[in-house]
Amino acid sequence: MWPAWQGWLWIARSPPPSKLFCRWYHQAGKRDTIFALSSAHGKCGVAVIRTSGPASRSALLCLTGAKEPPPPRAATLRRIRDPSSAETLDRGLVVWFPGPGSFTGEDSAEFHVHGGPAVVSGVLSALGGLPQLRLAEPGEFTKRAFQNGKLDLTAAEGLGDLIHAETEGQRRQALRQMDGDLGQLYRGWSDVLTKALAHLEAYIDFSEDDNIEEGVLAQVENAVKTLETELREHLQDGRRGERLRDGVHVVIAGPTNAGKSSLLNLLCQKPAAIVSPIAGTTRDVVEAALNIGGFPVVLSDTAGLRETDDAVEMEGVSRARQRVSDADLVLAVLDAEDVARRPGQLAPILMDILPPEGPTGGRPCLLVLNKSDLLGEGDRADLLGAGADLGLGSVCLLSCKTRDGIGAFVQALQGQLAQMCGDPLAGCPSPTQARHRLCLTRCLEALGRFGHFRLLDLALAAEGLRQARRQLGHLTGHVGAEEILALIFKDFCIGK
Repeated sequence: MWPAWQGWLWIARSPPPSKLFCRWYHQAGKRDTIFALSSAHGKCGVAVIRTSGPASRSALLCLTGAKEPPPPRAATLRRIRDPSSAETLDRGLVVWFPGPGSFTGEDSAEFHVHGGPAVVSGVLSALGGLPQLRLAEPGEFTKRAFQNGKLDLTAAEGLGDLIHAETEGQRRQALRQMDGDLGQLYRGWSDVLTKALAHLEAYIDFSEDDNIEEGVLAQVENAVKTLETELREHLQDGRRGERLRDGVHVVIAGPTNAGKSSLLNLLCQKPAAIVSPIAGTTRDVVEAALNIGGFPVVLSDTAGLRETDDAVEMEGVSRARQRVSDADLVLAVLDAEDVARRPGQLAPILMDILPPEGPTGGRPCLLVLNKSDLLGEGDRADLLGAGADLGLGSVCLLSCKTRDGIGAFVQALQGQLAQMCGDPLAGCPSPTQARHRLCLTRCLEALGRFGHFRLLDLALAAEGLRQARRQLGHLTGHVGAEEILALIFKDFCIGK
């Protein structure tokens, strides 16, 4: 009895049209034409208004009064008129992008006009008065680009990240993801699973007939083991991509009156937190988003850690300890003069800030000894030695009052951030969102089910591979079974 899929063999003999063309042809006559202002709102030198959909050509002709659109992808100066009144709205550049050779894969047009609010409003009103045109929903241009096969999901996410990038590191990572590096990696793993699944299903169907090459099952097992190793290494990256995308959470913690709020104000270069000689001034968490050396940082100043009977301050201390527990990096700020008087207490003080796994609490920590202007030269050397004895990689002596040592501290902080975020352009791309990590973790779990069932039931083992492949498909937005059929016909020899 031949498997059902063999009845489709005749389809594989005739080359199909490209998927992009099929999608574009199928959808062109069914979709609305959308339009929107693509540049920023407000006054500007040039504003870009774009359309996408089957009525883009007629909209371009109506607003320019031309009989034919300009040459594709060539900026042409035209007078732009309101079709309902023939009133001239502006003189600007128009660009015609016939589908499927456009960003969305559909017919598209762009109007580059002067960026005054009256001009932009007039052009948008003129487009809105045309039949079959409507205002685009948020993200709809990118959504259509994905649906038409111009972008996969990871590239679309990279585009969104690039638009919101505020630091050099974020820009580099987003641009690499938008260029398809992350999607290419995941598609490569999906291809490995597709081939393994195709071979395993063929083995299940034909092994009893001696029509299968020897060693096929061993090849599948080796491919799955290699993929498991690569997935684990990919996930064990210290969340570099997510930290670079969302910001490294840096928490300033320490006892009262150590200079935590003063350090926050110096880094922010503005009075973000109240500074007072009264102990316990800071009661709540004060946050600031910063760009430090090209890396995004969410910096939090917290309440001074001490025993207190004040209910409000107790809540502030509780929130401070929770922030320390959730932090990516802790700046432990201490009074240098106080530590110099009792250097043997440095380890217990740090353990109180970062419990319970040793002096650094098992997480990256940068020890900051403030008020260094009150120390003698001998005290400075003793404090640096005490920090080195505890195995602390970086100990920063500084004075928020005189700003002495601030440059060295910022340089040490940048080094920590660079180590935690890495170079987004070097090596294998990292997952950048929790969605990526969740799908990859589920993929690993499914591969584990393959390993569990491969000696018990090959059908259940194959289901494990299907589930793993489905999780990788969720990452890029490509989930289907046609690739397995294609590989069975093309890559695997049946009845040699």
